[in-house]
Amino acid sequence: MQSSHIASFGVATALNYLLKVRSSVVAAGRTRDWRLHGGLLAVSFMALFLRGGVLGLLSLDWGWPAQASIVFAVIAGWAVTAPGYAAALSPDEARAPPRALAIAFIAYAFALRLVYQGSVELLPEEAYYWNYSRHLDIGYLDHPPMVAWLIRAGTAVFGQSQFGVRAGALCCGVITSVFVFRLTRNLFDEATALAAVVLAQVLPYFFFSGLLMTPDAPLAAAWAASLYYLERALVAGRSEAWWRAGLSLGIGAISKYSIGLLAPVILAFTLWDRPSRRWWRRWEPYVAALLAFAIFSPVIVWNAQHEWASFAFQTSRRLAEAPRFALHKLVASALILITPIGVLAVAAALMGGNAGGNLEGNTAGSVGGDAARRKLFINLGVLVPLAVFALFSLRHEVKLDWTGAPWIAALPIIAAGMISTGAASGLRAWIRAAWTPTLVAMLLIYGAGLHYLVLGLPGLGYGKHIELVPVAWHDLNRRIAAAAAAIRTETGSNPLIVGMDRYAIASELAFYGTDASQSVLQTSSVHLFGGIGLMYERWTPPELQEGRTLLLVAWDPAELTGKEIESHAERWGPVVDDVLQRDGQVVRHYCHRVAYNYRAVPRP
Repeated sequence: MQSSHIASFGVATALNYLLKVRSSVVAAGRTRDWRLHGGLLAVSFMALFLRGGVLGLLSLDWGWPAQASIVFAVIAGWAVTAPGYAAALSPDEARAPPRALAIAFIAYAFALRLVYQGSVELLPEEAYYWNYSRHLDIGYLDHPPMVAWLIRAGTAVFGQSQFGVRAGALCCGVITSVFVFRLTRNLFDEATALAAVVLAQVLPYFFFSGLLMTPDAPLAAAWAASLYYLERALVAGRSEAWWRAGLSLGIGAISKYSIGLLAPVILAFTLWDRPSRRWWRRWEPYVAALLAFAIFSPVIVWNAQHEWASFAFQTSRRLAEAPRFALHKLVASALILITPIGVLAVAAALMGGNAGGNLEGNTAGSVGGDAARRKLFINLGVLVPLAVFALFSLRHEVKLDWTGAPWIAALPIIAAGMISTGAASGLRAWIRAAWTPTLVAMLLIYGAGLHYLVLGLPGLGYGKHIELVPVAWHDLNRRIAAAAAAIRTETGSNPLIVGMDRYAIASELAFYGTDASQSVLQTSSVHLFGGIGLMYERWTPPELQEGRTLLLVAWDPAELTGKEIESHAERWGPVVDDVLQRDGQVVRHYCHRVAYNYRAVPRP
């Protein structure tokens, strides 16, 4: 399918250029215009990737015949090339207005996520959170419960499918964009707000938080809503916004604990901004805090019932780690999450005299609002959370996604600098000119990556680390299911499948099991052999597995041998080495081994 799809598109594109497009290029005297040809090539690739997504969705996910699927795939490609070529071929004076270009970026980014969301295999983290949803609770060791609740709702509507798991992320991405638009419109104007939505759809953190079902999806939505309502309360002076801010903060708190970093933003603003100090004497902020606390209270109850395990996991456990300087990793994560151009744009805006745009240009809806107060709100919203992470990184390890949500506060000022019509020189002018090619490049990278995961790309094999590049979990499940069936025939009972890592193997095999409603009960992790299994330690306690037959699955044969491992069972089968494949290509080796009569306490 991959070869015929790409070959047919290539032929159609070449014929279209020779028979139709080239004459327009020659007539305009632009045969040597590299920017024009680069634009046409970019549009062509964007059409190819969207077409591939539609083809994969209809033929692989929905089971449509290839002949019917290709018709709709061709229509999707035409929907990109027709307006894209027209825009590229237009003379400068007739170019599409910025609003049309912004809508095109937003629509394409959303369409990519929509057509590929159900086709790309789940990341191990997503499969793990799906296991959360099969053990529905008010709290978990790693995170608050919102991600589990969203997955449970999505799979209830769309079934136990990849799209069902990720449907909540798609909705959260839309909510994030809506509140980013409203916040930016309050601070600047509608044109800047539309540009901010482009950033909220295309920058890496926001694109993937709207694609993958992780706690960052609801966190981003709640963070954007909280900033909007806090701006209405603190800057515009609207008392009714406080309870909505409390609601948003509470939802954020049951999504991911890092939403708590908005509390020092509120404190710093009210201490610094004289008009806002009146809120210390009003009842509305306190009611908002009580509302947020009430929403978060189930998580507190869960922690109280489980020795405060989740709070300790996210605080004292991290603080107890060996000191390690990681500020450079924090900077690198920022460059990845919002691109180098985004980081430069934030720096230029924060160091500039007007925060990257005309903050004086919009006071609609504000009570006593002025440019200085809006600038202060933006600066604190960006800098306070980042300062906390920066201080933490001086002696502790950091994770890639930690600074993702705090960049929401920066989107308005990035957008203002991006579309500003004022005179600019030097770095600011370069940043402004770099935005369009940066956004196009990001969309091409996303399209190519998603196409690779679903249909592949010519000449590229698959990397062996399927924990990071999910391409062979279906094949692993098929092979392990066959091995489990043989054990069932031999012993007369279902084996417990044990992934010899924290959660990745067990979670993926649970999700892709033949009977998803029961398979989650038949998988466990390395904690049965003294390792760390996170929530699996509570879902499958070792003492309850006494006497069971286990099927161990690992990437390295050394993980299945040795006295420490073998002392946990009465009898062992041989280590079996096998390979995973995708489209006839070898992806990686894996191994499995049978353990008979498991012992929770190892034999001396």
